[in-house]
Parts: sequence; structure tokens; C-alpha cells
Amino acid sequence: MEIQALLSLILLSLCALGVHSATFTFTNNCPFTVWPGTLTGAGKPQLSSTGFELAPQGSSSLDAPDGWSGRLWGRSQCSTSSSGQFTCGTGDCASGQITCNGAGAVPPTSLVELTLASDGGQDFYDVSLVDGFNLPLSLTPQGGSGGCSSTSCSVNVNSVCPPELAVKGSDGSVIACKSACLAFNRPDYCCTGSFGNPQSCPPSNYSKVFKGQCPQAYSYAYDDKSSTFTCSGRPNYAITFCP
Repeated sequence: MEIQALLSLILLSLCALGVHSATFTFTNNCPFTVWPGTLTGAGKPQLSSTGFELAPQGSSSLDAPDGWSGRLWGRSQCSTSSSGQFTCGTGDCASGQITCNGAGAVPPTSLVELTLASDGGQDFYDVSLVDGFNLPLSLTPQGGSGGCSSTSCSVNVNSVCPPELAVKGSDGSVIACKSACLAFNRPDYCCTGSFGNPQSCPPSNYSKVFKGQCPQAYSYAYDDKSSTFTCSGRPNYAITFCP
């Protein structure tokens, strides 16, 4: 009985320290290699991997502790130079390595944003195109309770990207689509200055392009009502590229 009591005490202590984790499972359904990146927010420790290679039809998992908050994304058209410098055509984190080491994605990049509850309460999550689009992706809770809807941008927005927002690769094809804020840096597109509230910063014709293709995803800064999702009960999450 003493051993059982000790084991129970250790388990409770570990849970109190936030050791209980959610598992993020990344799957690449794209016909090309994707290099997922991860960024932990709020100055907290990074996940065990901040970047890795994921071949077509490949899958890989990472654990995140209770209370984790951060961003997940995919990089494409990546290569290593003769000097050993790793760079990507889209989603690059400018670390010079496959691992991002605490650096975020250089826009335009499709993002998954997640905040895990620290006590088994509500997780908050979304797919964001506020920083533009590079790859189709989805986020699906596995388990949990209280809604737990999947969310996604499963369409290739690059195919309808306005020319003034388009980022082109070496072959001339569109490989990413900027947000209007990134392309023009105007307060009315960025929702800054006198436009820094929902009343003065409505959707623009550009953000409506993103919203029309991906109605579940954030298309601009104040797109909360249709784009933020919740799930309780410590679910795991599946992140799929080209769902």
C-alpha cells in the first residue's frame, strides 16, 4: 500500500507540473516534401523539435505540455546550399537549419495556432491566413468534448491569388499568396492606428478572397467569430498538409 500511495503522489505531482501532454500528429498528404515548423509562444520552452522533414504520405508526432501555446506550419521548396545553409521557398524561419530554434515563419505562411488549457479546460485553436497562404492544411481534434470541430484551409489559394499579392517561384508559378497587409502595409489592411478595432476595420476585398476559399480560416485580424474553435478534455490534434 505504501508503494501504491507513493506512485499516486508522484503521478499527481507530475500532472501539477504540466507533464501531461497533448500529442500533435503531423501528416503530409502533399505530393511533395514538407518541412513542418513549430514555435512556442510566451517565452516558454520550445517543443522537442522545432522543425523536421516530412516526406509525402509521411507522419510524425510531437508532445506538447499542458498550457502550451504556439504556432505550427509547413515549409515548402526547401534545400541546403553547398555551404550547409538550409532555406525554404515558403514558410522559411530564417534559422539556416531544418530546426527553427525559436524563430517564426516568414510570411506569407498558412498557420495553425493553438492554446492548450493548463487544467483540462478549454483549448482554443484556429487556422490563420492573416499572414497569407502557402500550403493547404487542417487541424482536427482527436478525442475531447464540447464541440471539438476540425478546421482547415484545404483549398490551394495560390490558384486564385490576385497578381499583386502573388509570390512566384523560380519557374514563374505562384508558390504563396501575401495578405494585403503584408503586400501594401496600409493601416486599413493591417487594422492598425485609427483602424485598430472591428468597427473601423471590416473585411477588405483582398481578405474576402481568402475567406471565400477557406471560410473556416482567419482571413484578417478581426475574423474571430467564424474562425476560433474550442475543445475540452485534453484532446490530441492531427495537423494535415494538403488534406
